Amino acid sequence: MKGALRCLPSAVAAGPIPPATENLSYSMLLPGGAYCAGLARDAIRTLVSRHGLAELCETAVLAASELVSAAYRFTPDREMVLRVRWQFDALRIVLYDQHPAHSAPTAADACRDRRSRSMWLLAAAVEAHGGDWGLAPVLTPDGGTKSWALLHR
Repeated sequence: MKGALRCLPSAVAAGPIPPATENLSYSMLLPGGAYCAGLARDAIRTLVSRHGLAELCETAVLAASELVSAAYRFTPDREMVLRVRWQFDALRIVLYDQHPAHSAPTAADACRDRRSRSMWLLAAAVEAHGGDWGLAPVLTPDGGTKSWALLHR
């Protein structure tokens, strides 16, 4: 065709970008069954190791497992989203679940306290790495909970 534009790359790509700490950023949807803690452990172990953060591997695996397990205990058999990312010199593991919103503030506080107490192992492991962890309600009409662990090298 006369006058047709052709899109050609300006340079030939050098190939796929290999895994590195700086490009660690993944999200996955987990179906919500009890077996999802094992899926999260396997995924985190692989991703963290391949991206050069082997020294954080065991703590990251434990953190992901605890976040998924707590979500399953409080909202069984509901989908959840697991995100793992290296950002601002820290490994961030975040889990979003579908825990329903509580109508009364006192019920919401009691539920959050109960979930926080259930994650004592996560708290100890993260503290050993000088990190942080927590949970907060997701601000959507249907509710939900965002829980996270932050690990430093």
